[in-house]
Amino acid sequence: MNHIVAGAIAGLAGTVAMTAAMRAMFRALPEKDRYPLPPRLITDRVVGPTGLMDAMEEPERRDLTLALHYGYGAAAGALYPAVARRIGGPAAVTGIGYGLAVWGASYLGWIPAMRILTPATHHPRARNTLMLTAHVVWGGVTGVTAAYLMGGAKGGRSGAEPMKGARDLSPAIRELA
Repeated sequence: MNHIVAGAIAGLAGTVAMTAAMRAMFRALPEKDRYPLPPRLITDRVVGPTGLMDAMEEPERRDLTLALHYGYGAAAGALYPAVARRIGGPAAVTGIGYGLAVWGASYLGWIPAMRILTPATHHPRARNTLMLTAHVVWGGVTGVTAAYLMGGAKGGRSGAEPMKGARDLSPAIRELA
């Protein structure tokens, strides 16, 4: 499979897991920290000035937020295989490192630089913990899924070399693929 496509699909899979983790962790936040999570805040701040958000009902706003969130996850995932080939190592570890790098580049980098949100250093600790954990989940799932889609995961390698053996996984795992 084409590595960019494999990475994009892996990024989508990672975003599914990440979104589920974010929703579960959000419910555990202290009451004072339960305001909209970054995907919604970013959507509101980027799309809001166009007037589009005002023209939508709340379910449509949620759908747009999710579409942009999943699109970003897929785009970041599409870049993952190129990074993984250079770094090497176990797919889950490389993916988690990549997920944390995406978090840092986003919440300490381009998002505050574009004045969309303040840097993560200005957000409550519980929310940063949630977002960091969500990016660990995204990265781990993205890394493992990309390795599988790119031809296997014998030894759990990240894609640094073509891998054989994933097709020999147990029947239970094969049924999920």
